[in-house]
Amino acid sequence: MFREMRRKNQLLTDEECIEILNSSTSGTLALLGDNDYPYSVPISYVYNDGKLYFHSALTGHKIDAINLHSKASFCVIAQDKVVPEKYTTYFRSVIAFGKICVIDNDAEKLRAIEILAEKYSPQLAEGRKKEIEDNFSRMCMIELDIEHMTGKEAKELACMKME
Repeated sequence: MFREMRRKNQLLTDEECIEILNSSTSGTLALLGDNDYPYSVPISYVYNDGKLYFHSALTGHKIDAINLHSKASFCVIAQDKVVPEKYTTYFRSVIAFGKICVIDNDAEKLRAIEILAEKYSPQLAEGRKKEIEDNFSRMCMIELDIEHMTGKEAKELACMKME
């Protein structure tokens, strides 16, 4: 169903992919948008137990696209160091594919926003709680259930790991 990566020597392990997802703070969510044009939007997220969670306004292009098409991909670039003298970049990235939906159960929505808020404001428990309470009815939470995930790094980085 999903393509295999051509350059298997540059393939990251699942553990390395999860580490990138846990340590990075933003990525690009790709959806099928209006008139079947791709719609790609930079967005903050959190990874938890094989799923990605995003927060959003209740309406807009992203929500319309999710409601029309349940498939999505999400890309995170963890490293992108340009090396001009070698005409390359030393990169590490992850792409996740899966089914996406707006969470319609309030208990699940609350759990998801708490996980997201913990990632971005770990020291501010009381502030997180108040922010969630004040804005809960005006936001939605989105879940991407990962079906397939690949990570890739520059061949130079892969070679350094072999040494």
